[in-house]
Amino acid sequence: QVQLVESGGGSVQAGGSLRLSCAASRYIGGRRCMAWFRQAPGKEREGVASIYTSDSSTFYADSVKGRFTISQDNAQNTLYLQMNSLKPEDTAMYYCAATSYAWSCPPMSPGGFGYWGQGTQVTVSS
Repeated sequence: QVQLVESGGGSVQAGGSLRLSCAASRYIGGRRCMAWFRQAPGKEREGVASIYTSDSSTFYADSVKGRFTISQDNAQNTLYLQMNSLKPEDTAMYYCAATSYAWSCPPMSPGGFGYWGQGTQVTVSS
C-alpha cells in the first residue's frame, strides 16, 4: 500500500508556471511506475507524464511535451511535475498515480495504476 498526497496546484495566467508535488507514504524508488494524470470537467482522465522509478525513464503526452517535466526525489519520496508555458487547456484536476511492483510503465491508462492521490486543481486563465 502507498498513500499519495498532491500539492502545488493553483491559478495562473497563460504562459506561467507551476510545480506540482506528490508525497508518497513510502519509498518510491525501485521497480515502480509513477505518473501524473489530469481530468477536466466533462472529459475523461488522461495521462500527462510517467516515470519508471528504477531508471528514471519518462513518457510525455504530446500535448505537454517540451513544456512539462516529471521528476522524482527518492530521498524525499516525492514525485514532481514542473509545468511551464501553461495554457488554458491545461486547466484540470491533476492526480498523482502509482503502480505496485512493475517491470516497466504501463500504457497511460488509469486502469494500469492502482494507487491514486486526491488531486490538486490547476486553473490557467487567458
